[in-house]
Amino acid sequence: MTFLNAIIVGLKEIAANKFRSALTMLGIILGVSSLVAMFAMTQGLENGLREALVAVGGLQKIRVEAQPVPTEQRHLRDFATGVTLRDVYALQASASEVDVVSPEMRLDSSPVLSANGRTYRTFMTSGVWPVQVELMEHQVEHGRMFTEADDSDARNVCVIGTGIRDELFGRPEDTGNPVIPLGRTMNINGVPFTIIGMFEHYESEMDRKVRLAREAEAAAARAAGPQSGAKRDRGWRGGGRQGNFAFWIKNNTVYLPLNTMWMKMKSGQTNGPAEPRLSNMEIRIRDVEQMDRALTQVRNVLLVNHRGIEDFAFRTQEDWADQIQSSVRNARLSGGLIAGISLFVGGIGIMNIMLASISERIREIGIRKAVGAAGFDIFTQIVVESVTVAVVGGLLGLLCSRLVVWLISQVTPTDNEPVITLGAMAFAFAFSFLVGVLAGLFPAFKAARMSVIQALRYD
Repeated sequence: MTFLNAIIVGLKEIAANKFRSALTMLGIILGVSSLVAMFAMTQGLENGLREALVAVGGLQKIRVEAQPVPTEQRHLRDFATGVTLRDVYALQASASEVDVVSPEMRLDSSPVLSANGRTYRTFMTSGVWPVQVELMEHQVEHGRMFTEADDSDARNVCVIGTGIRDELFGRPEDTGNPVIPLGRTMNINGVPFTIIGMFEHYESEMDRKVRLAREAEAAAARAAGPQSGAKRDRGWRGGGRQGNFAFWIKNNTVYLPLNTMWMKMKSGQTNGPAEPRLSNMEIRIRDVEQMDRALTQVRNVLLVNHRGIEDFAFRTQEDWADQIQSSVRNARLSGGLIAGISLFVGGIGIMNIMLASISERIREIGIRKAVGAAGFDIFTQIVVESVTVAVVGGLLGLLCSRLVVWLISQVTPTDNEPVITLGAMAFAFAFSFLVGVLAGLFPAFKAARMSVIQALRYD
């Protein structure tokens, strides 16, 4: 029997026992679908996290934060200065691998923002240099960023994100018009600041698609009639923390000049040193391939500036990237194990149907052996029939995978759109093929070793 004939016989067996074959292939279909769905979910998660990573500056960023002195230097803790502006100037002068340095100073607790009769709290209220917008990948859409002159004069000006605008001045969809609060006054812990700029709205690709779809629905509803349009407008208010957290942070940012933060907000509220201590420094290196060298260089400069006291720590975006890889790998491993169990169960079903098929065809096998068929021919036919069942189930599973992904996303919606990839489909299909081969081995051995005389006497 040729290979093609074996496949045809396998398909005829499936057609002859439709219900039994459907039940047998169900495990394969569910296993392949769940495997593809799992890969789609984790791929969407990875894409969303990497999109957020790029949005906050990419892999070239290093954050320097103050930390308690090490145990072996505990006797020097009274001399620890933390992160200060002197460190910023030292890095600018001596660290050749550093491209941009920006100091950041935050209040000890989330300040109260008030304007237009409303109040709001956000922990992303920071005193910074103007270069911070470059490091954090911000774009000023309306107005301007404050300048070095604003900083040196400690002017009460600030630049806000769209999340602050939404909470204090209203959302554009509420009013039907753009809300641009330039020139308006906003109090930060009771201190008045003039809003001179507003960043563009940041959103993930998934959020952008959802927003565009909702805007299209709202426009269609308004075109259909005033009442339906009004109802639709009231029904799709977005915002809050539903989107990706990195984009939420950027939208809820308030930047004011560093000198203003120190002189107007911090210096009168602390008994600390006269020199301003920073919450952290944001650093961008010139080449991400030289990360280790840059970290060593920055560490050496800071140790010299701190007289050997290591009261600082580094946080790199590579740590975040490693966490992304670890999270995605663990999710794929756990999801793949569950999907693999489903495929294994499907393989057991294929083995059962092949054993049942052999029991029904014992006399046929005896006749084939009597007319000259070798044991290997019988073995090959049974394995090919088993693989045929698995392949058909695998193909149906691939077709059903999109439905499974949609169902999962409806039951447990996430901020990241699932992405079905060709690699995931190929892996799932290859896995189902392997299950078909393994499931057919035992029945094939059993059929190949069957005695001709006993098979012919079987009734």
